[in-house]
Amino acid sequence: MITAEKQEFVEKIIENQDTIAEASMLEKISVYDEELYNKFNSIISIDKTLTRQLVSFQANKKRSYYRWYKYKEGFSADLVEKYIRSRKYPTKKLLDPFAGCGTALFVASEMGIDSVGIELLPIGQELILTRNILLNEFKENDFKTIENWINTKPWKKSKEIQRFNELKITANAYPPETVTQIGKYLHCFQNENSQVQKVLMFALLCVLENISYTRKDGQYLRWDHRSGRCNGAILFDKGIIAEFDKEIVLKLSEILSDSKGETFIDLFSSTKQTVEPGSIDILKGSCLDILATLDESEIDLIITSPPYCNRYDYTRTYALELAMLNIDEIEISKLRQAMLSCTVENRPKDLDSINPNWKHATIAADSNKLLQAIIEYLEFKKSNKTINNNGIPRMVKGYFYEMACVISELYRVLNKFGQVIMVNDNVRYAGASVSVDLILSKIAEDIGFKVDHIAVLPNGKGNSSQQMGVHGRESLRKCVYIWSKQ
Repeated sequence: MITAEKQEFVEKIIENQDTIAEASMLEKISVYDEELYNKFNSIISIDKTLTRQLVSFQANKKRSYYRWYKYKEGFSADLVEKYIRSRKYPTKKLLDPFAGCGTALFVASEMGIDSVGIELLPIGQELILTRNILLNEFKENDFKTIENWINTKPWKKSKEIQRFNELKITANAYPPETVTQIGKYLHCFQNENSQVQKVLMFALLCVLENISYTRKDGQYLRWDHRSGRCNGAILFDKGIIAEFDKEIVLKLSEILSDSKGETFIDLFSSTKQTVEPGSIDILKGSCLDILATLDESEIDLIITSPPYCNRYDYTRTYALELAMLNIDEIEISKLRQAMLSCTVENRPKDLDSINPNWKHATIAADSNKLLQAIIEYLEFKKSNKTINNNGIPRMVKGYFYEMACVISELYRVLNKFGQVIMVNDNVRYAGASVSVDLILSKIAEDIGFKVDHIAVLPNGKGNSSQQMGVHGRESLRKCVYIWSKQ
């Protein structure tokens, strides 16, 4: 019979063994990380011209057209300009396989470059298609109709209210009066032509967050205490919740002002039209499916920012917009699984069955010692029940293996001397730093790319408060990778 004292003694031995094993794994990660850092050391440098504003939406806030919708995960038009202008070789065709709201596509078009974007989420598709309509298909009478909506607010006189779609995670997202105003607005614009309807819906999508009880906050929507949906001990107060009438008029006025001619903001833009605009082609779906359908060597430049390996679920972050576009619960689930693995809910994808030609890409991931050491450590933490979500090891593995397949397709579709410009963040899980920049650059090199530069932002990014509380603060690199096809 094992006494309580003996049981405690055995548990301490096991705990001590686990501690030693964990320390050994972390040391191995550190050694492999240093090896890769030293390998790329000569091309890793701080770029003082890169700022948080430049690699995010922030720099778009004062740019006509680009300011309409706050796509938080996007990069700025200025960043795209910077890298297009810095190229030694001409750019005739640009690709963004994670197109988002289309920033790279529209900047390229303004500079006379044809572009192709791949986008999975319907909100991104809608933003790109509607802006394209405004730029290329809107007629003078259409602009007059929008101006009339601004001046007369026809929805205010409507007696009819159109119900709109809700998801479980968007239920009760708006004050009752706002629900009524949205319903009247939706009913009223059914009388307009299809192009005007598109723009009126676009304006609504642009203001949903402001008029709701919610705020986009990384992995989810944060709910104001007035919504009645707050369960935490700390109540979140969003502050002023904007009135529907005021917000929609402001947004329509902004769209009309930018579309009808130069504003004071345009005077400082370096992409004023001096060339014939390039074409924009948006392909709907997952880049894991669509990239393989593109012709070999047809792209000169790829500028993109894939989802980060940070657990952000865009189907939750953009749930208000997806609901307004009539995406239902089943479609949401399908979108979540089709995304690049970046959330703990992503199930493993059978990459070999999707495309047997990716074998060399998965071998590049298999042979990445740093990646394998990180996966081993996270699985160990999972088995010991010392990781805060059991889906993290699966997500991290899926992310890098899927990105390896994406990178192999990017290599295939690029012309000789073509380049990939990629914005991404390093992350940290269970105390282990994950050098996304080093892992992806090594995989890219193994696939055939030359790693030209890993440009590091001057100010590192802190890890989450949860990570800091348990493992201490560690600055994480935010980088722009530049790879070329030789």
